Amino acid sequence: MKICVTAKGKGLDSGIDPSFGRCAYFVIIDSESGSINSFENTALGASGGAGIRAAESVANLGAKALLTGSVGPNAFSILSEVGIEVRIGIKGMVADALNAYNEGKLEAIDSPNASAHAGMK
Repeated sequence: MKICVTAKGKGLDSGIDPSFGRCAYFVIIDSESGSINSFENTALGASGGAGIRAAESVANLGAKALLTGSVGPNAFSILSEVGIEVRIGIKGMVADALNAYNEGKLEAIDSPNASAHAGMK
């Protein structure tokens, strides 16, 4: 299964980024093969619709779980529609978030936990 963690940089040693739509990277960990790949979030600089574009990217990367801090309603709708489980409460490094997920310590959400356009600055 592919697990996506929102991050500030590449790899397991990167700090996590609690923002979904405007995080810098998606770190994808394949629990079956053990592979770890990092992908730039091309939606980061979008003037609008970053969450939607980010959700589409995560779905296209084949993730089945997303570990992040906050997800708005538009992104959550897409993630939910394609069957991606969303877990929140990540802290520290990407490796820490992955460990917390594997230990069942992250909260699953069934609705958005951020308002629309929360990531716009």
